[in-house]
Amino acid sequence: MTAAPVLAVDNLSVEFRTRGGLVRALEHVSFEIGKGEMVAIVGESGSGKSVTAYTVMGILDPAGRVSTGTASFGGLDLLTTPEAVLRDIRGREMSMIFQNPRVALNPIRRVGDQIADVLLQHGNVTRPEAPQRAVDMLTRVRIPDPARRAKAYPFELSGGMCQRIMIAIALSCAPRLLIADEPTTGLDVTTQAAIMDLIAELGAEQGMSTLLITHDLGMAAEYCDRIVVMHAGHIVESAPTAELFAHPRHPYTAKLIAATPRPAVSLIDLAAIPGNLPDLRQADIPPCRYVARCERRLPRCDQALPRVLGDHGDSMVACWNPL
Repeated sequence: MTAAPVLAVDNLSVEFRTRGGLVRALEHVSFEIGKGEMVAIVGESGSGKSVTAYTVMGILDPAGRVSTGTASFGGLDLLTTPEAVLRDIRGREMSMIFQNPRVALNPIRRVGDQIADVLLQHGNVTRPEAPQRAVDMLTRVRIPDPARRAKAYPFELSGGMCQRIMIAIALSCAPRLLIADEPTTGLDVTTQAAIMDLIAELGAEQGMSTLLITHDLGMAAEYCDRIVVMHAGHIVESAPTAELFAHPRHPYTAKLIAATPRPAVSLIDLAAIPGNLPDLRQADIPPCRYVARCERRLPRCDQALPRVLGDHGDSMVACWNPL
């Protein structure tokens, strides 16, 4: 990546104090997103994708603590920036689409008012202008009859409509970075495609960078420039999308691809990934958290993970015995 990245996460480690013990949710996570790029973080549920997003946004659960690392946004370290500054950045320069729009939206406020709230807070818009600007945003996200829909409450709208409202809120101030956390969860396939097309199109229009959090490797393949693969709080591989699918290097990445439905593969040929994620409360978690599930493990896998870069420096695999 030649130009300075919009977001650069370096050596990020996050732990949670729980009644069951200390959970080391993220360990030494590093990745970058360039201007206008869409980058996916993929992996099973519980691999740390959403924790990464919440940490970057500064909305980590109070039980969570960043133990190491930085998250630089335009030269500003988000992890040490005062909350008052973060509140000004969130919504204006970086925004997030949450997994469940019905939970994220305020159930007792009309959706147009919720868009107007963000515009008034961050968008240099006067109070008389805000309602029409909110309707304009609903038009941009292709909601039919936007003036009427602006007066609706979230419970009066479908799941797809609510997700479009979330996109309108997130993009209302033309942020430089959008984090989309499972933005199509619970939607039918047709609506999923429409939502992702919309995010990609608006991102291209605004020159916006996008971090897509998803367990759907097929979606990542269709829309993203690069893919970051997470397993149990570790980044095990990252590469340009075409390269990752053509030549996966980490055994876990290969298993994920083998478990992903594809046009040329019948359902009967899909292979489940054996085993489960390790218990991150263990005091003696091995350096490679995939080792118990791996068919290529070696004695040296008990050593600290290597970080092997590709020939052009745009790919990485953390494995002693890559494919």
